[in-house]
Amino acid sequence: MSEQYVSNSGPADDWWRSAVVYQVYPRSFSDLNGDGVGDLAGVIDKLGYLELLGVDAIWLSPIMRSPMADHGYDVSDPRDIDPLFGDLSVFDRLVREAHDRDIRVTMDLVPNHTSDQHAWFTAALAAGPGSRERARYIFRDGLGDDGSLPPNNWTSVFGGPAWSRITEPDGTPGQWYMHLFAPQQPDLNWDNLEVLEDLRTTMRFWLDRGVDGFRIDVSHGMAKPEGLPDMEHPSEILKHTDDDPRFNREGVHAIHRAIHAVMDDYPGTFNVGEVWVESNEAFAKYVRPDELHLGFNFRLATVDFDGDQIREAIASSLAATDLVGATPTWTLSNHDVPREVSRYAPAGDTGIGELRARAMALVELALPGTVFIYNGAELGLPNADLPDDALVDPVWENSGHTDRGRDECRVPLPWEGTEPPFGFSSSADTWLPIPAEWASLTVEAQLEDIFSTLSLYRQALELRYNRPEFSGDTVEWYGAPDGCIAFRRPGGLICALNASDVPVPLPPGQVLLVSTPLDAGLLPPNTAAWLV
Repeated sequence: MSEQYVSNSGPADDWWRSAVVYQVYPRSFSDLNGDGVGDLAGVIDKLGYLELLGVDAIWLSPIMRSPMADHGYDVSDPRDIDPLFGDLSVFDRLVREAHDRDIRVTMDLVPNHTSDQHAWFTAALAAGPGSRERARYIFRDGLGDDGSLPPNNWTSVFGGPAWSRITEPDGTPGQWYMHLFAPQQPDLNWDNLEVLEDLRTTMRFWLDRGVDGFRIDVSHGMAKPEGLPDMEHPSEILKHTDDDPRFNREGVHAIHRAIHAVMDDYPGTFNVGEVWVESNEAFAKYVRPDELHLGFNFRLATVDFDGDQIREAIASSLAATDLVGATPTWTLSNHDVPREVSRYAPAGDTGIGELRARAMALVELALPGTVFIYNGAELGLPNADLPDDALVDPVWENSGHTDRGRDECRVPLPWEGTEPPFGFSSSADTWLPIPAEWASLTVEAQLEDIFSTLSLYRQALELRYNRPEFSGDTVEWYGAPDGCIAFRRPGGLICALNASDVPVPLPPGQVLLVSTPLDAGLLPPNTAAWLV
C-alpha cells in the first residue's frame, strides 16, 4: 500500500486501499414502500446519513432476483433486481445519487451456486443425465445397488447432507445434485467453461451500470476436488480448515484470475472475497496481485476481547497480506457474524459489550488498510433476542432447530421515535421484530449526543480521513501493560487499547480521541485512545 494516505478525493484507482466501506443489509436498512422489508428506495433516502457518517462506499448485500430461500444468496436471475427491493431503474438512480455524494457502490456476487429456480437448473432437471444442461451443475449417480445413497459423505454448511436426489423426467428416482448450502442452492460446476462465461457477462452487466466493485460470496468455494473424496470428519459441518475437501481447492485461483481480468477493464473498481481459510499462506494466495484485490480476513471478528488475542489477530492478518504485498482488511461483524456488542458482553452484560465495541472500533479504524462496517455497528446495536417463532434463517430449519442461525444480527435498524418500528418502516409488521428497548439507540437519539457511539464513529472517520498521522502501511508495536496493546503508524498515530481490569497510563502524546472518558488521566478498562 502507498505510504500516502488516501482521502475521499484520493487517487481514483487506489481509493479502495484505505477506504471505509459500509455494509448495507438491504432487508434491514430502510423500508420506504411500507411492506416491512428494506428496499433500494430506502437506501437512496438514507444517502444523506451515509454521507454524514463519512464512508467511502457501500456494499449492498444480495439484491438480485431471488426466491429468497437464503435471503438473496439463492439467485434466480443474476442480471436483474428482485422486486422486493425495486427494479433496475431504482438501482441506476441509487448508483447515480450515491456517486453525486462521492459514495461508491459495490454489490454482492454469488458465483458458487444459483437458486433451484434459476433457468439453468430448471433446464437441468428436464434434460436428463449426461446432458449439457446438467453439466453446468454437479450431478452424480447415487451409491448402492439402487443409487439411493448420496455420492459421498459431504455435509451442507446449513446442516444435513450436501446432496439432494431428484426425480427424473420419466418419474423414476434419479441422480443427486450437490448443494454445499441449502437444497435450494445447487452448486455450479466450475469445470464447465460456460459457467465462467456467464459470470463474465453478469459482471460486465453491473460494471457497465456504474458499479464500483463486488463482494464475492464463498470465494474459497467454487472449485471442487477431482473425484469428490469423502470428508474425514463429516460431523464437522463447518470447520474452516485448509484440509476440508469442500473448500479452498487449488483450482479456485484460476477462477479469481479470470474475475480479476474482467475488473481490469474497469479502472478504479475492486473486489473483496469472503475467504474462510486457516493459514496465512492459504489466505495470501487469494490476494496475489492478479487475484482478489482484497480478502476478508475474519480473525479480528472472531477473537475474544483479550489483549493477546487481539494483538495476535492483527499481527497475523498483516503477516498474511505482507506475504504478497496486498492490502489488509478489517471488520468486527457482518450479516453472518454476531454483533460485537453481544460478542464482547461478559455474561450477557451489553453495557460492557458496548464499551468494548467502541474501543475496538477505534482499534480497527487506526489500522492500515480497508475497513468494513456492518450497518448498525455505528449505533452500538447488540444482537436481538428473538423468539423462536420469529426466526426465518434457513439454518434454523435445516439444523432441526438446534442452531438459531443469523437472524439476531440482521434485525432492522432503528432510525427515530420511541417505539418500534422506529422509522424503519411505516408498517409495524417488519420482517424481523425490532426490540422495544432499542429506543435509546436510534439514529435520532444519538445524532446530537456527542458521547454516543454514532458520534464516536463520525469523529473517528473524520480524523482518519483528514489527519496525515494515519499514513503508512505498517504498525510498530509498543510495550504495553498486561492485558493491553499499543501500536504506532508510520505517520505518527498511536493507538492504545486497555483490555485489562484496571486503569493504565497512556503512551506519551496528545490525545486525539478516546472511546470513553479518561479516568484521572488514565486509560480506563474497556477503552481505546488515539494519540499523536
